[in-house]
Amino acid sequence: MESIRSWWQRYSFQTAVVTVGIGVAWVIRQTQGVAIMETYQFLSRPFQATVSKQELLQDAQVRELRYRLTELESQNQRMKEILKVKVSPTDTGIWATVIGRGADSWWNQVLIGKGSNDGIRPNSVVVAPGGLVGRVTHVSPNSSQILLVSDPNSQIGVVVSRSRFSGMLKGQSQNTAILEFFERDPDVKVGDIVTTSQFTTLFPESIPVGRIKSINLDKQPSPEAIVEFSTPLGLLDYVKVYPFQEKI
Repeated sequence: MESIRSWWQRYSFQTAVVTVGIGVAWVIRQTQGVAIMETYQFLSRPFQATVSKQELLQDAQVRELRYRLTELESQNQRMKEILKVKVSPTDTGIWATVIGRGADSWWNQVLIGKGSNDGIRPNSVVVAPGGLVGRVTHVSPNSSQILLVSDPNSQIGVVVSRSRFSGMLKGQSQNTAILEFFERDPDVKVGDIVTTSQFTTLFPESIPVGRIKSINLDKQPSPEAIVEFSTPLGLLDYVKVYPFQEKI
């Protein structure tokens, strides 16, 4: 008995600390930390900025309106791009769905679900939201084949809208193309808009094609630029086809 009393006198404090620690740990586990959180909130409340529920609600509403505005701006920009895609004020065009494209020719050609029975003819111009897509090369009664501007065999006369310097655009089987300038020292900047030229024989002029992504003025024998197409050619779902007669 004397030994127990001696042990208790020596280790009573440590035993009490361990017991309290175990008890606190048990409470935290059972309440999932709610007690600690409540204690923290109580002790730190005098140092916290007072924000009313109404202010929190208004802040959430402002964030929601900001997100909605961003979405509306995106939709508005898409509509502007669609409205810019004009070949002739008198041409209504024919909407068609893309129904086929080969894995080995993804960037070269697509097949649409309308043909001669719908009024589509060879050499018709094809556009989509964003700008130029290509031209019709083969037509059957119920389908048509389109040569994309990203095809390496596609060559288009284009012009830089800002400076009016022109060149030849050549596809390279991806969402960018190479623009070879006719002039040795063209006035061109990254971000400049590129459209079809008045000198091209395959397309009407002023159809949006893309935007200058990079420039190499030291390229021989003529300066070059990389043009990123304004239309996402790799994600085409539908296109619009306009009749067009090649210029002579």
